Amino acid sequence: MSDVAKALATQLANIEKRTGRSLAELAKFVEASGLEKHGELVAMLKKDLGMGHGDANTLVHHVKSAGTPGPAAASPDAALEAIYAGPKAALRQIHEALMKEIGKFGDFEIAPKKTYVSLRRSKQFAIVQPATRTRVDLGLNLKGADPTERLEGGDVFGGMCTHRVRLESPADVDAQVMSWLRQAYDQA
Repeated sequence: MSDVAKALATQLANIEKRTGRSLAELAKFVEASGLEKHGELVAMLKKDLGMGHGDANTLVHHVKSAGTPGPAAASPDAALEAIYAGPKAALRQIHEALMKEIGKFGDFEIAPKKTYVSLRRSKQFAIVQPATRTRVDLGLNLKGADPTERLEGGDVFGGMCTHRVRLESPADVDAQVMSWLRQAYDQA
């Protein structure tokens, strides 16, 4: 099981603990609501069960993908395989080095998208994206952090992040990068 799959399993187990309901019970609750749209379901879980955004979003993804064939049922591992396919496959080791270290921080949501992975708590704190064949870009939301030569500032990822760090090997996932990631995690 990859780090992403482990993190998802941990988050689902924590959802069960926090709500006092099994995943099957939560799935029935979601289905009984009669709501169809993802955002409506997330809002309903937050309102009715007092769930945080990350937990509600993960639960809706889990419930919607549980019985659905095709891309919606793709596991986080399958999504990562697609992101790191072909010439970007060697970059997966940078991703895994990041995830191993971030996993030590505590609970957070891992949301693979088409070309990147979003990391969220109550809000997004980082993006991990294979940008080229030789580089992974780590986008960070670090309010008030001054840019440096390594910690680039500005309009990063179309405004989804405040800073970017370019990573070309697992060795680039060093104490300085993890310090910035921890700050972003703590601010989220």
